[in-house]
Amino acid sequence: MSNTTTIPPRETKSAIVRKLLSRKSGADIAALQDVTGWQAHSVRAALSTLRKAGYTIDKTPPKSGGGPVAYRITGTPESA
Repeated sequence: MSNTTTIPPRETKSAIVRKLLSRKSGADIAALQDVTGWQAHSVRAALSTLRKAGYTIDKTPPKSGGGPVAYRITGTPESA
């Protein structure tokens, strides 16, 4: 009888970024930085990489009271 336990694979930071960008409200750069621990330029590079992979990422302007720009995935490579 084996007492081994299987550990599920860890979710990658890129997968976390895709999940946050897939939400209805999307995510801003600061939120993506907090979750991944990346610097702003690394988050922007990840967005660029997703675009090159075929994802459509829309940029939502800040609300009337100011605030950050939100990004959201609106199309995936499979839907193209």
